[in-house]
Amino acid sequence: MTPPDEKAIAETARRHGLELAGDIQLNDVGLDFRVAFATDEAGTAWVLRLPRRPDVRPRAENEARVLRFLKGRLPAEIPDWRIFTPELIAYPRLAGTTAITIDPATKEPTWHVDKESPAFSASLARILAALHGTHPADAATAGVKVSTPAQVRRAFADDLDRVKKEVGVGEELWRRWRSWVDDDASWPPFTALVHGDLYVGHVLVDETSRATGVLDWTEAEVSDPTIDFTGHLMAFGRDGLDRLLADYEEAGGRTWPGVRRHTEERLSAFPVKYALFALASGTDEHLDAAKAQLGLDAGPR
Repeated sequence: MTPPDEKAIAETARRHGLELAGDIQLNDVGLDFRVAFATDEAGTAWVLRLPRRPDVRPRAENEARVLRFLKGRLPAEIPDWRIFTPELIAYPRLAGTTAITIDPATKEPTWHVDKESPAFSASLARILAALHGTHPADAATAGVKVSTPAQVRRAFADDLDRVKKEVGVGEELWRRWRSWVDDDASWPPFTALVHGDLYVGHVLVDETSRATGVLDWTEAEVSDPTIDFTGHLMAFGRDGLDRLLADYEEAGGRTWPGVRRHTEERLSAFPVKYALFALASGTDEHLDAAKAQLGLDAGPR
């Protein structure tokens, strides 16, 4: 589904009424969308997202609903989709740069934020507190998926069972994750509207390391709030998570005694989500990588 080159991308944009001028910068890092950056004839910078597979369409429709619902509700910029079709999503580029960028060729990361900056933690915490503070009933009215705490827990257990059956799970990880599922003290007694795929590559920052915007809301739903803390734990470690949670509580965010342990366990369980993606994509490369993360030997093909 993805146009193979810059000329084809420009033609796709033209068919949707967007006349591009100058070079098109491509970014092939994303698993679901190919991203291009370009400028139109009036000098406006645009972000173009081109789906890699037909199965991403339902998630894009969810993202469109979430963006409409959140407009004006957060202390941050979010994308304003001007074009939304099965071929192309396009919106004016937001100010700032993502907190981290990945070189498409070398896959090497470049940080654009001071990792020790209190401004980054505090500003991101304010965004999350506002997002998670949105009333689930309002989100439901806007068409956003809403799950109860029990449903979230059951869904993970079901996902874990499916992955064990269809892919396999190493015994040590299986015991760890089953113990987590059964631990009442770990799981939150409430749900909240979450971004669903929040990590530094989806957070825009300014020159002072302040978080100013959030991108890529495809996975947003009312679910477990620690989903939005795991990326921070991965990037900044336990000390960074502690700082974020302190700032989050100060900004009005709701926590519970097991939030830190629960965030750590949810991060450890990322291979389950990746395995589900591998099954959906039908790609041997992703399936082999998922097996390795699940404590299995992918074996020869």
